[in-house]
Amino acid sequence: MDFFSTQNILVHIPIGAGGYDLSWIEAVGTVAGLLCIWLASLEKISNYAFGLINVTLFAIIFFQIQLYASLLLQLFFFAANIYGWYAWSRQTQTQEAALQIRWLPLPKALAWLAVCVVAIGLMTVYINPVFAFLTKVAVSLMQSLGMNVAMPELQPDAFPFWDSCMMVLSIVAMILMTRKYVENWLLWVVINVISVVIFALQGVWAMSLEYMILTGIALNGTRMWINSARQRGSRAFAS
Repeated sequence: MDFFSTQNILVHIPIGAGGYDLSWIEAVGTVAGLLCIWLASLEKISNYAFGLINVTLFAIIFFQIQLYASLLLQLFFFAANIYGWYAWSRQTQTQEAALQIRWLPLPKALAWLAVCVVAIGLMTVYINPVFAFLTKVAVSLMQSLGMNVAMPELQPDAFPFWDSCMMVLSIVAMILMTRKYVENWLLWVVINVISVVIFALQGVWAMSLEYMILTGIALNGTRMWINSARQRGSRAFAS
């Protein structure tokens, strides 16, 4: 269908060198992503519906532009959105949400910090062979399903450390969000700031602008969830 094609252009944006052609699928996916993050900051379970739309459309985009490792990451986000929807919808016998906004206990926070440091270090060193392997797996899987895809020629990662940070922290932040931990928003702020800079350096100005908006939403989400956790008696760095 034309809607799912990145060649179906909605509008030409005069930004950056030569401007940017925004397709319908990217526009809808982006709006869905913004709504997902905004509704999550308001603790609305409907955020996961928009999250599923966002990751599905972005997976289709990544397939078309041959970013198969990023496509696989969207599959993780798809599963995480389904789990988050389930976890947030659970209720106690008094019809209250079973999960409440709170801070990570100190031991868990330190454990997640250690996981992030080790994972980012390993990904920085091995990011190119790891993504080559994941891409090969994705291509082989799609070929086995009868899809006419070829193994793309991969170039070395332009920013291995920062790219690794974005990938690892995004996975951790998504997991923490599904469990309603305040720290997820702190991670999203870091991720979005890195993304703004990286996309600007790569000349992808539309995506850089999008992540500037996401940074603002994440900062607001941080403020709102900190207040909510405080009202429920949850404190940062509590053991």
